[in-house]
Amino acid sequence: MTISKLAIDSRLKRCSSIHYWVTALLILGLVPLLKRFNLPVNFTWGVLGAFYLLLSMQAVFLAALLCLLGFEPKKTFRPTLHRFKDEKLRILPVLAFLLVLCMVLPWRIALVLTVDTVVLLEFFHRISPGTRMMAIRSVTLPALYLLIGWVLVFAYNDIIVSARFFAAKDASFNAIDMWLLRGVSVSQICHWAVRTFPVSVFRFLEIIYLGMFPLLGAGLILVSICDGTRQGLKFVGTVILPSYIALVLFYFWTSQGPYYLCPIHFTDFPSTLKTYALQRGSIDHARARWEHAPLDRLSTDYFIAFPCVHISAPLIVTWFLRRWKRILALLLTYDALLIVAIVLLEWHYVVDVLAGILITGFAILTINYCDRLTSAVPPPLDHLETST
Repeated sequence: MTISKLAIDSRLKRCSSIHYWVTALLILGLVPLLKRFNLPVNFTWGVLGAFYLLLSMQAVFLAALLCLLGFEPKKTFRPTLHRFKDEKLRILPVLAFLLVLCMVLPWRIALVLTVDTVVLLEFFHRISPGTRMMAIRSVTLPALYLLIGWVLVFAYNDIIVSARFFAAKDASFNAIDMWLLRGVSVSQICHWAVRTFPVSVFRFLEIIYLGMFPLLGAGLILVSICDGTRQGLKFVGTVILPSYIALVLFYFWTSQGPYYLCPIHFTDFPSTLKTYALQRGSIDHARARWEHAPLDRLSTDYFIAFPCVHISAPLIVTWFLRRWKRILALLLTYDALLIVAIVLLEWHYVVDVLAGILITGFAILTINYCDRLTSAVPPPLDHLETST
């Protein structure tokens, strides 16, 4: 190999691992910057832990559904059905477990926990001990890296809005939107929809919007188990790099979103929706940070409107799972519905979404394409060794 070839490979490898370097720099600067703006050097770990636990439960449930859709039946539900058919008494503990959970928890959570339990039992029954531990390790490290990235992003959100007015560029982005949409704003589209459609439509859109988080977790599980730890870390790196880019852009062009400028948003928008409380809370928390109100602990605050990172993670999941055609079709449908949800729930400007798509493409190109040029992707573990 020539010297020039080695030099090019070295540069490409540095590009593909840039997220590690940015993470390290953010960690080094975190405590000094928190102290600089009189912010606490501590998190509400209970809230973050509960959020991550709930996300993990939903992610396992969604990963199971994606497997049912994308993989062959003989590898997914058919062995389970045969087992219940051959030993019919097995279904009784499952039904009893579901019934008990329904007595103490909402039925949706009870159903998710029951499915998760069946999935985990099947995982331990079908997979040999050696392969089982390898699969668990392959998920654990990327999940920990994702948690670190999220903590950094949440903390730097508070730092930035302590230093910069949180809605300085909202009017500019709204003007760009009205130019793109020929004189129509996202707020006008949202409130037309509020007057036209029943609240149930917006509850469905909320499921789509908030479903980004479990979808991200499901993508992490499938990528890590099927392709190994290295690919799982690459997946997480591709997910958090757009968030890091968004922090830089947010520092220069701070904005809350169209709901901040809309004079009738909190009057006409359905107050029974989770979105209503989340958006009002976002404004209140951002204003408190800007006014340097006392704060005991950092939480899961996120104030960035431009660029929209909410569209970024599902697109990255779609990219990494694209080899399974039925899963790809479902994810593309979800991505399209998510854009509709973002607009009709008045979360982001159209220009935010466009910028989010651009930085997503940059992250995929930087981390995945550069890495592919220098090394082969690890062999997939689609055919996991099963125990006899």
